[in-house]
Amino acid sequence: MEAKAELIEQFRTHPKDTGSPEVQIALLSERISYLTTHLKSHAKDHASRRGLIMMVNKRRRLLDYLNRRDPNRYREIVERLSLRK
Repeated sequence: MEAKAELIEQFRTHPKDTGSPEVQIALLSERISYLTTHLKSHAKDHASRRGLIMMVNKRRRLLDYLNRRDPNRYREIVERLSLRK
């Protein structure tokens, strides 16, 4: 729970912000990285794999939305989370 609050604190755009695209993308990225490591040791956990795929798709949609609405914010979040390799 503290990690989630810390992420929200780090990526929010104003003091009461909890749901901006930046915050949602950061939270999803954290869960995606956790699930990726989980699936490395539990290869047959297909239910979690499905959840991971859904989270990756949701993050992709949020990033596309942000890129359409405000390309500068999109570039900033991609850079801060180092999403593009």
